[in-house]
Amino acid sequence: MPVLSRPTWLGLGAILLWGLLALLTDLTAGVPPFLLTALTFSIATVFGLGLLAVRGQLHALRQSVAAWAVGVGGLFGSHALYFAAMKNAPAAEASLIGYLWPLLIVLMSALLPGEKLRWQQAAGAGIGFAGIVVLTLGKGGLGTSGSLPLLGYLLAFLFALVWASYSILSRRMAAVPTEAVVGFCLGTAVLATAAHLMVEPPHWPGEPMQWLGIILLGLGPTGAAFFLWDIGMKKGDIRFLGTAAYGAPVISTLALVLSGRATAGWALALACVLIVLGAVIASRKARP
Repeated sequence: MPVLSRPTWLGLGAILLWGLLALLTDLTAGVPPFLLTALTFSIATVFGLGLLAVRGQLHALRQSVAAWAVGVGGLFGSHALYFAAMKNAPAAEASLIGYLWPLLIVLMSALLPGEKLRWQQAAGAGIGFAGIVVLTLGKGGLGTSGSLPLLGYLLAFLFALVWASYSILSRRMAAVPTEAVVGFCLGTAVLATAAHLMVEPPHWPGEPMQWLGIILLGLGPTGAAFFLWDIGMKKGDIRFLGTAAYGAPVISTLALVLSGRATAGWALALACVLIVLGAVIASRKARP
């Protein structure tokens, strides 16, 4: 495996934080999804604005309409589609379809200027997705109901497409500084607040553990992770990161096992092997 660049390592940091998403979200049980999105992105915005003010970089928020459309559309759009998919299809099946986004990143990266898709990268992404299938089946995830929740499946696929497109477009818009993500988080918080007021019953968090989970989510998986991912997409090995992203659900399962909220099994072990193997294959350079 080649030596990874600093931006690629930072992108891997985002994947690690997303691996903690399920564990931290479990602490916020009872908080409506859009309210949770609004609160966590608000926390990310407050800390981000404070950091930009200290560094004298608030001017980074002045971006083109296209940059704002891609940033806010990617962050809010993907979350809205994910929540909608979860409501219209079994969670395991929606998650499995949703996790097509790393594979889509690898495939769509061939559309970038000067980039060419190699068989190693496509094969590695495919093996990584096989690991997610094994993990889902091992949890007894796929249902056997007679009618297919086609709307939920479509929404899950659209989530994968939107997030992969946002990641690829981040590479295309390399001139937009990562500091601008603070503004995108602000836009997402505003839209999530509006969605909460329109479609969700008011339910303000009242438990200390709920607020702990909200704060940690705002600082990590729905905060710092997006900034790290932006750096990785703009300057790192985008195909390697796309394949490595399949490690997020494995890290998530391991975190749940270590916290006593889940049990380990053969599916977890096999998924780990397949995902690591896929990442190694995807990172190999083609021989002349």
